[in-house]
Amino acid sequence: MKVEQKTINTIRVLAAEAVQEANSGHPGLPLGSAPMAYTLWANMAHNPKNPKWENRDRFVLSAGHGSALLYALLHVFNYGLTAEDLKNFRQEGSLTPGHPEYGHTVGVEATTGPLGQGIAMAVGMAIAEKHLSAEFNKEGYPIVDHYTYTLVGDGCLMEGISYEAAALAGTLELGKLIVFYDSNNITIEGNTSIAFKENVRARFEAQGFETFLVEDGNDIEAIKKALDAAKANTSKPSFIEVKTQIGYGCPKKQGKSVAHGEPLGQENLAEMRSFLEHHDQAFFVEDEVKVHIEELNQEGTKKEAEWHKLFESYAKTYPEYAKKWEQWHNPGEVKLDIYDKYQDTSKKMATRVASYEVINHMADVVDYIIGGSADLAPSTKTYMNGKGDFSSEDYRGRNLHFGIREHVMGAIANGITLHGGLRTFCSTFFVFSDYMKNPMRLAALMKLPVTYVLTHDSIGVGEDGPTHQPIEQLAMLRSTPNLVTFRPADAKETVAAWEYALNSKKEPVAIVLSRQDLPFLEKSGEEAKKGAYVIGGVAPKDADILLIATGSEVHLIEQATKVLAEEGIKASAISMASVDVFENQPNEYKESILPSNKIKRIAIEAATSFGWHKYTGFEGAVISLDTFGESAPAGIIFKKQGFAVENVVNQAKQMLRK
Repeated sequence: MKVEQKTINTIRVLAAEAVQEANSGHPGLPLGSAPMAYTLWANMAHNPKNPKWENRDRFVLSAGHGSALLYALLHVFNYGLTAEDLKNFRQEGSLTPGHPEYGHTVGVEATTGPLGQGIAMAVGMAIAEKHLSAEFNKEGYPIVDHYTYTLVGDGCLMEGISYEAAALAGTLELGKLIVFYDSNNITIEGNTSIAFKENVRARFEAQGFETFLVEDGNDIEAIKKALDAAKANTSKPSFIEVKTQIGYGCPKKQGKSVAHGEPLGQENLAEMRSFLEHHDQAFFVEDEVKVHIEELNQEGTKKEAEWHKLFESYAKTYPEYAKKWEQWHNPGEVKLDIYDKYQDTSKKMATRVASYEVINHMADVVDYIIGGSADLAPSTKTYMNGKGDFSSEDYRGRNLHFGIREHVMGAIANGITLHGGLRTFCSTFFVFSDYMKNPMRLAALMKLPVTYVLTHDSIGVGEDGPTHQPIEQLAMLRSTPNLVTFRPADAKETVAAWEYALNSKKEPVAIVLSRQDLPFLEKSGEEAKKGAYVIGGVAPKDADILLIATGSEVHLIEQATKVLAEEGIKASAISMASVDVFENQPNEYKESILPSNKIKRIAIEAATSFGWHKYTGFEGAVISLDTFGESAPAGIIFKKQGFAVENVVNQAKQMLRK
């Protein structure tokens, strides 16, 4: 048996053994996909000795349930994953969790599992490669020159996000994106024909991909030929359909849905080892395979060394670009010194407009930012003037146009960030954050500092009606671990929110902005980066009642404190710009803003009351909106729902009479 086949069979058996050891997992995909995975990894530009080498090829296992395949590859290719790690597959504290987790296991490029997210993140990585190559490459110096690969299954391609991702990839002519399709016609419920009969290659061809078919998933020569042809065409992304048999190598289960998501069983595992002519010892890697892998890895080490030599010469020839490279890959702290621009309290401005001004100031200060919207830039105010449009004609453009595709927009933003060298933002109406909740959740899980610009933040949307008026979305985002949400009260708080987002290292940040004009507040400013602070009235320790609000409702409590003061009532107005940031402040600071002995409290927010009772307690109240909105002018709806100074004052007085 040739060493290549021995290596493939080793990968198969290791994956099946890991699943069997855990008595949990998905052996079917690894067994069927091992030949294409091996062929790809044997020909990728990567170096296990330096997994973060900037010009490495990227590989994303979109079909993340097949994680045992990736772990077997990482073990065999010497990424530091040991046999003991494989034995601890899916166990507490292991480096081999049920689905691949970025930042947890060396060599894992993205957290995958929710089907379709991986292919979409791969598109983001390919976009980053195009932008960076357009910015940094010079004649004779291809500093950025690598491919992005993703392995998808039938499930990934059934999910709608894959349609969105492929459509944009084809439009942008991302020629260094190569998709491998594990085509085995089996899902959990049986043959895919019960729900999935389309011509997948024809779909991808219609979307602008060059497509290839490998009839036999065990034919590594045919797979290599398709891979080489795909790499040769850099004007189109490529789609390689590889016909495989799920569970190949396990005679009693191959080709059947039972191979998908359950251990093979010890008897079948033994039979598989015999069928594949593999050693009986568990988690065994033959010396011949180890030598073969070392030879392949030496090629990767050589490629990286050649790249460093090239970059050294590049740095001497283009020192300003070498310096920029370092800045883009290791950005320092960013300060946005434009708070003074919004001091005049006689003026008003929608926070989405303030954000637009901040974005355009930021675009000049920080040149490694790219971003865009889901076809809403004129409404969300996210266009960077004079920075060009990212397209197949101009990959240096910094304005991304995602089309009306919120779901894939969020995942692409993740991919861009994962690639490295760039920071990104994406934007839509706040109510449509529902469409990209899954990639937002993954960003939080992966600790990616993506920024979301979410406008039209409340019933202030007005005439568009309840379908476009967010109610429960703030609670949704605030309940997501490691996701920071800001709802600025005015332009200065918007600057603070952006400054926080730009300097975030391990948190995605959502900036939720108003459609309608909001007054500039006298005491607002940089303190918003603490999450909550006093915006008006007396100090909290001296107050009879605490008034807490966010966003467009903050000016109501600021005015209410003045009215109450005229009647001898001492109120403190607190802007809670970010619940998440406030929660991370020292206890002493939190106590200074919300003293525990001050139990008379009212929270005001034009959204669901869910979550606010934590701050108001049993003695407090929440002025909120626990129903959907309605189609009417914003001012009318606000007043009707009690979001008015008069109502805040009346409720405060009523509470104090109790």
